[in-house]
Amino acid sequence: MSKVTAKIKEEFLALLPPTIYFFIALHIVGLVRALLIKATGFSPLSTASIAVAALVLGKSVLIAELLPVINRYPQKPLIYNVGWKTMMYLVVSLLIHYLERLYEFSRQAGGMVAGNKKLLAEMVWPHFWAVQIILALMIFMYCVGNELVRVIGKDRMRRMFFGPLPLPVF
Repeated sequence: MSKVTAKIKEEFLALLPPTIYFFIALHIVGLVRALLIKATGFSPLSTASIAVAALVLGKSVLIAELLPVINRYPQKPLIYNVGWKTMMYLVVSLLIHYLERLYEFSRQAGGMVAGNKKLLAEMVWPHFWAVQIILALMIFMYCVGNELVRVIGKDRMRRMFFGPLPLPVF
């Protein structure tokens, strides 16, 4: 296997866990949003757009993990890194969530400034915050799992979770 192929495989395998997690999490958020806005006439996100968002989030998490500011407390108890990462990812998710709503309202109003005014006037804030609370919980759960895997190790965590893997038969 060439170095390029090995690197692509490594990147793909690193991308899978956060992408799958956020694919499922965003579907849950999409379902909650659809239930909350059922009477408003907005259409919920499709599976394809959720898949793209999950890929973007998965790759964003991998890139963020390379930044020194994200892994700020590697030698302290896990709650420090979990709390810090949750807050960092939560701020980003809040911004993305707001910009997503701003995009919808800007299309209706015909511009960003008019869309922002319309958003601030017409946004159902309890729905916005309900979705944000669900995202916060899911981000927290992701950060806990990610930190446990970092400390325990992928193979040991896999054995603890799924049991010992059977030996391959040749």
